[in-house]
Amino acid sequence: MTAAAVTDAQARPGYRYVVVWMLAIVYTLNFLDRQIVAILGKYISADLHLTKTQFGLMGGTAFAVFYTVCGIPVAYLADRWNRIWIMSGACAVWSLFTAGCGATTNFIQIGLCRMGVGIGEAGGSPPSYSLISDYFPPSERGTGLAIYSLGVPLGSMIGAFVGGRIAEAYGWRMAFYAVGLPGVLVALLLLLVVREPRRGGLDAVTAGATAHEPAPPLMTAIGGFFANRTLLLTAISSGLSAFVGYAGLIWNPQFLELVKGMSGKEVANYYSLTLGVTGVIGTFGAGWLVDKLTKKDRRWFAWVPAIAFTLSIPFWIGMLWAPTWQITMLFLAGPLLLNSMYLAPALAVVQNAVTPGQRTMAGAILLFVLNLVGLGVGPVYVGRIADAVEPQRGHNSLAIGFAALIPIVVLTVGAHIAASMSIARDKRLAALVG
Repeated sequence: MTAAAVTDAQARPGYRYVVVWMLAIVYTLNFLDRQIVAILGKYISADLHLTKTQFGLMGGTAFAVFYTVCGIPVAYLADRWNRIWIMSGACAVWSLFTAGCGATTNFIQIGLCRMGVGIGEAGGSPPSYSLISDYFPPSERGTGLAIYSLGVPLGSMIGAFVGGRIAEAYGWRMAFYAVGLPGVLVALLLLLVVREPRRGGLDAVTAGATAHEPAPPLMTAIGGFFANRTLLLTAISSGLSAFVGYAGLIWNPQFLELVKGMSGKEVANYYSLTLGVTGVIGTFGAGWLVDKLTKKDRRWFAWVPAIAFTLSIPFWIGMLWAPTWQITMLFLAGPLLLNSMYLAPALAVVQNAVTPGQRTMAGAILLFVLNLVGLGVGPVYVGRIADAVEPQRGHNSLAIGFAALIPIVVLTVGAHIAASMSIARDKRLAALVG
């Protein structure tokens, strides 16, 4: 495709939404394949004889370590090569490894397959962030990135519903096959639908740099990210946010079944619907809000998630207190909605705070911190605490693990407030978003 044709595609509002929704579909599969272990946890743990700590390692750490580490070199390539081809290949890889989880027979085997899923998914989100920033101007990037981020609640919802129903009817192994293999077809569709845009085509000259300057060397990009106070504080606040969010996503199904008495079918029906609806509202709502509010004060990039996490605290307490699963679900809707309101604002900050040639790498570094802290530690934190008190508390040990998340929520609020102070002084953000 010629440069003129690519630029024309960037300029057409209709096509940019075709692109972002196609990327959102890929991300939905990405998150479905990532999170399906949560809804299948009871079956996997019983069949493979896993402790809660082992399940936390398999469901979180085994994936997160490889996802985060591999994300850096993949982003380095994506800042220089065709992003569409990288994403298509990555989608095929993670889909095949997801299907492979269904053939495993012990902790080591399923752990290795989860590592493979992590390696593949490392090539998904960072190139997508960069592509969306080349199709949406700075004033609309929060909305574009929010649409893409709908893959989180939609993937989680579909995984909880489809995975749970298939596991009930045909076993947990068939659930892995059913959600993994369609991703290979989507990988091919991605190549047909999305065009590689011109990098920085929608950016003005800002902060003394041209919009189209080449990507810097790897270590320069990494060092520059952590030397930038805004990016560092955004990464820390996002990591703590993900710590809370992923701990809930991994353990919510087992908490509802073992502590609150829901059946597997009830979890698949009611929890999946609540997860999807609240996640869509929270994720898209946060992106839409920051696009509107930051025109007056860019600190809203961090104030929106700070307020949301503060409001979630009484819902966490109510969820633990609730005497029935029906009341529990009403309280659980609060954290599911409010704790999803950090991602789109954080992505908008990172994509706007760096030059176009650094966007894929900056997105990968954000995910490195977010997932290593959030997915790598959050589920294990809850699982380890639950294992420690299980001899005295039995299945109620998961409630103790969840209670231990509340202090992390308080830390998260403080981190977002600290990030807002740096955002207020960031010159590049000031130039782009006012």
